[in-house]
Amino acid sequence: MPITVSTVIAAPIAEVWRRYTTPEDIKAWNAASPDWHTTASTVDLRVGGTFSSRMEAKDGSFGFDFAGQYTRVEAPHALAYAFGDRTCQVTFTDGAEGVTVRVTFDAEEVHSEEQQREGWQAILDNFRRHVLASQPGA
Repeated sequence: MPITVSTVIAAPIAEVWRRYTTPEDIKAWNAASPDWHTTASTVDLRVGGTFSSRMEAKDGSFGFDFAGQYTRVEAPHALAYAFGDRTCQVTFTDGAEGVTVRVTFDAEEVHSEEQQREGWQAILDNFRRHVLASQPGA
């Protein structure tokens, strides 16, 4: 079952795309809560290229690698990837209020739909804050 989360970011689409796909930026925004962080990130941004983000609890109690392979790269409008037996599609749509970033991913079976939606939305909200903080006058 697919789950979709989204946000609107008042920034140029090229800037939103760059900050979504650059390893140093990913390390800055890729966490669902303040007690987690991303300690390493690699991106080979091309169809067939791979990515990996090392996500860890700040207290060192747990960590995991979120990794996959890009199946679609259409800068600055669309990105898709496979991770394990699941997929994710990300779209970037320019509009009057800014760029709508929409992430649609295949649900997993361990956590509830609500937990998954909340976690992915929290990460996307962190991304929005990260982009907005980098804008002139922020």
